[in-house]
Amino acid sequence: MLARILKGSRTLSSASLFLRPHIHRPYTAAQLVTSASKMTNSNTVNIPCAERVAHFEQDVWSIFTPLAVECQAVNLGQGFMNFPPPDFVLEAAREALLRNDCNQYSHPKGRPRLRNALAKSYSPLFNRELDPEHEVVVTAGANEGIFSIFAGYLDKGSEVILMEPFFDQYIANITMNGGVPVYCPIRPQGDSTKEMSASQWKVDIKELESKITPRSKIIVLNTPHNPIGKVFSREELEEIGALATKHNLLIISDEVYDRLYFNPENHERIATLDGLWERTITVGSGGKTFGTTGWRIGWLVGPKKLLEPALGAHTRIVFCVNSPLQEAIAIGFEKAEEQKFFGSQVSAYEHKREKLLSVFRELGLPATVPDGSYFILVNTDKIQVPQDYVFPDLLYKRPRDFRTCYWLAKEIGVVAIPPSEFYSKENQNLAEKFARFAFCKTDETLDAAAERLLKLKAYIK
Repeated sequence: MLARILKGSRTLSSASLFLRPHIHRPYTAAQLVTSASKMTNSNTVNIPCAERVAHFEQDVWSIFTPLAVECQAVNLGQGFMNFPPPDFVLEAAREALLRNDCNQYSHPKGRPRLRNALAKSYSPLFNRELDPEHEVVVTAGANEGIFSIFAGYLDKGSEVILMEPFFDQYIANITMNGGVPVYCPIRPQGDSTKEMSASQWKVDIKELESKITPRSKIIVLNTPHNPIGKVFSREELEEIGALATKHNLLIISDEVYDRLYFNPENHERIATLDGLWERTITVGSGGKTFGTTGWRIGWLVGPKKLLEPALGAHTRIVFCVNSPLQEAIAIGFEKAEEQKFFGSQVSAYEHKREKLLSVFRELGLPATVPDGSYFILVNTDKIQVPQDYVFPDLLYKRPRDFRTCYWLAKEIGVVAIPPSEFYSKENQNLAEKFARFAFCKTDETLDAAAERLLKLKAYIK
């Protein structure tokens, strides 16, 4: 090792070999040998990780994303777009990169132009004049925004009420901040062996209240919902809001799909209901709004008093969000209305939804028709996976939907996501007969998926 170090350094001066910057004491040969020895034995070092991450299991994405590549499957698993953002947003990003002020630190609250654009766009939707200085905070994606809320509000042992299925990142966000997730399922009230509307999935309000204890601090609402596609009705929001008020809970309303709800449904905002603005932080996403999931631009909207703890945590987590892409999202909002972008985007997604639904209808596989977001839950109970099919050992430790989705990828050539990943362990059985398919893809991709999915006819009982 020492010989290699010295051999590799022959082109360097003796000073550069034996001196560190700002330190004028040369290394001795013995020190170099000791350093080389440590490098050789580095694989024996065992430094235990923190308990907050020690319990993490291999997540669904690290299983199915590589599988899609390995099988050259059509990937309808992860909810990323395989088509570009609108031209006016991309052009804004290009221009922002050429401006020096857009390449330096932004204020932790977010760039003024973006906060002003958000306030202008959202004020009519919240039925109030939003203050961009105190009632809007820009975050590094919606996920960091939610993490910052938990960091700002949870103490060790604080409980967070989740309606499942849930966005899987919620769990780590809660536990890494000392909190305890508590679960209440949203269940299908119709016949899930037939096609049904996402609105037919309901949470039992009495069961939800039974989950609340003196340690409860936050309740998380996701509407439009991933993965069900449910848009909560005003009546449902009023019931949830009444519980939050009765038990003095903070409401996190995760509304990242708020620009993707389909007629005739109307996306109601819980923060607009009487008395609930004062206890609600609403979360939004530039990635979902403009198809820029890799840009990691999100935002929080709420009263100044509620946002301050989240802003304090956010400032210590990332300090600020990348400046040029904040500017691009700001310009995106400024131009979206004149471009009639939001309406045309909804129409495009409705077309994609119907394209994918038509395949499942032809196959006779019952689906939940989403009222919002870009996912379809499909009942896979009729699919007969060969009983002697051999799966990786890892999958025998997971619920049945993992094996069904693995088989779909390997043998049919289409990747879907097993939704039991979005449930607590005690309720994973509720998802075993479903698979989640994303339709935020090009028509060509959806057509290719449809062609492959039709091969399922030979396996449907």
